[in-house]
Amino acid sequence: MALTSDTLVNLMSGLGTVRDKSTGSVFTLPLLDKPQIDNAYRGDWIARKIVDIPAFDETREWRDWQAKKGQIEKIEAEEARLGVQMKVARARKLSRLYGGSALFIGTGEADPTTPLNVNAIKLGGLKYLHVFSRHEMIAGELEQDPLSPFYGEPKKYTLAGDGRMVDIHPSRVVRFIGAELPDRVLAYDGWGDTVLQSVYDAVLQAGSAAAAISAMLQEAKVDVIKVPGFMENLATEEYRSRILQRYSLANTGKSITNTLMLDGDEEWSSKQISFATLPEVLNAYLQIASGAADIPATRMLSQSPGGLQSSGDSDIRNFYDRISAGQNLELRPALVRLDEVLIRSALGTRPADAHYTWAPLWQASETEKADILQKKAKAIKDLADTGLIPDPAFARGVQNMFVEDGTFPGLDAALEEFGDEPEDKDAEAEAARLNAQQQAGTE
Repeated sequence: MALTSDTLVNLMSGLGTVRDKSTGSVFTLPLLDKPQIDNAYRGDWIARKIVDIPAFDETREWRDWQAKKGQIEKIEAEEARLGVQMKVARARKLSRLYGGSALFIGTGEADPTTPLNVNAIKLGGLKYLHVFSRHEMIAGELEQDPLSPFYGEPKKYTLAGDGRMVDIHPSRVVRFIGAELPDRVLAYDGWGDTVLQSVYDAVLQAGSAAAAISAMLQEAKVDVIKVPGFMENLATEEYRSRILQRYSLANTGKSITNTLMLDGDEEWSSKQISFATLPEVLNAYLQIASGAADIPATRMLSQSPGGLQSSGDSDIRNFYDRISAGQNLELRPALVRLDEVLIRSALGTRPADAHYTWAPLWQASETEKADILQKKAKAIKDLADTGLIPDPAFARGVQNMFVEDGTFPGLDAALEEFGDEPEDKDAEAEAARLNAQQQAGTE
């Protein structure tokens, strides 16, 4: 059977034929093992930043809890006691580095192989949280029953420590995955790839380019001296020794007097390497590494962007939008299991309205915040003056806007306590006066 291809072929130029060298290109996957991953993370600053930056930015501003004031304070105190923010950040780094990590929810129960009964968690029921990489918490056989709530997760995890093996039920584990594998068959243990796997070539090439330029600095200036009969006389040991001594002495004299002394028949010249375009070459490799990591160069390299009228704000905002999406699509679902235990441990119950929003990654200055609030206030007044929306509905909408965007922290709890309808003191006073007059008339 003939082999056909729908790729572009040009018999005149050889494009797409056996004469085209690119037709021999195929994708290969040299998998990184743990020693290579450790060496890259510990020895290469680009690899370390690729692992650390997204994990750090996902967790650095953390969460804003929405509940009654007293409840918020208790939940935040419980998070601080357990070090939740720090441990989630470390778990995310380990998951990106090794392809998987886990938080062990410790409730102090004697048998961790039994399912965790969340509804039985009382005040202070969450005793501790421990962070493990995929190499410390070994995943067992995957659950293949589609009717199981743990479908796709390991049926159990195994921890080795203190000279014994401890099995743990998956309901007690919060899983974090690094780079997801496209096929479930490849993820035989439920974990993913290290994020360094797909960017390895780009990181290696950027490091090699920097090393090559560094080596060229040693050859930036080379003195060239023409010596009559040099090659003919090199055959004798005495000549080789004398020539080395001769030019060692010449270099010493040059260093002391800044004068190079040569024989009349000798010719001296100096060759210098031009580095004019090397910064652009190195920057191109670093840009490729940044693009492969999906991290803007302004964040990756901690440098201001170049070019006229370039501030880099759009790149950072796009990156923060990407991080925010990861918080909601990856981090939030993973933390549900922990949060159900955390809230009960902090409050003793689970209020239905207790929830959180991610704190903004882009931190506006005080001047910017004041300017935004002023513009909002003007827009609200202009809309209110139109009378298109009934006052109670408009007031509720404005209140919800301020709650959702975090303009006034704790506003929802204050509205619940003091009421969400604006008070009209004059109307209340007039109603009280009329009521008093009616009572006096009846008497």
